Amino acid sequence: APRARGEPEAAAGKAPPALPPQPGRSAQGAGSPPLPTIVFLGTSLTAGYGLDPEDAYPAVIQRKLDSLGLRYRAVNAGVSGESSAGALGRIGWILRQPPAVLVIETGANDGLRGQDLDRLRANLQGIIDSTRRRAPATRIVLAGMEALPNLGADYTRRFRQVYRDVAAANDVALIPFLLAGVGGVDSLNQEDGIHPNAAGARVVAENVWRVLGPILGARGGTPGRLAGSARRKP
Repeated sequence: APRARGEPEAAAGKAPPALPPQPGRSAQGAGSPPLPTIVFLGTSLTAGYGLDPEDAYPAVIQRKLDSLGLRYRAVNAGVSGESSAGALGRIGWILRQPPAVLVIETGANDGLRGQDLDRLRANLQGIIDSTRRRAPATRIVLAGMEALPNLGADYTRRFRQVYRDVAAANDVALIPFLLAGVGGVDSLNQEDGIHPNAAGARVVAENVWRVLGPILGARGGTPGRLAGSARRKP
């Protein structure tokens, strides 16, 4: 996500610390077999910049999993300030322990900086190609993003289309826009107007769950607004 003032830029090519266990009742006891993981590869939007760790949307997803008795561990692999090139550089490290599902949230910083869209497309493709080569059983979800309107209508349109094209070309599930219902809503964002607050992160979690839930087999008995169908193509 766009980097707020004072938010550290991700170090290029440097792997972050070991992926931490996420909050939730699905934590394993000693000697238990490891739970399959859902890894959220992302930027500050995923990392939960400005929030308590339990309020970041991957932790909200973990509580949804627990409430439904779905035995997965949600892993927050968000790095603040990271571009799609940084995410591509990290994917090999992430796949050392192949997840059951990989949710890819990257590119907002590319859009904020007006970076070349062919490069964004190539980086997203590279993340998908690496995942399918190294972890062919991993299901992939791509989170769509939007560019800020000050870059012009043409750039905004083409930026949005990159995600739709990549999802369709690779037959991966697409979240049309990660921040749907949150972007531009003052009451759901922090003072910077960019990063969701705790209430906004819960809406983001719902946007993710509409696609992720059906992939995990969550159908009947889903509380609140969790029901929905995964979108395979735009």
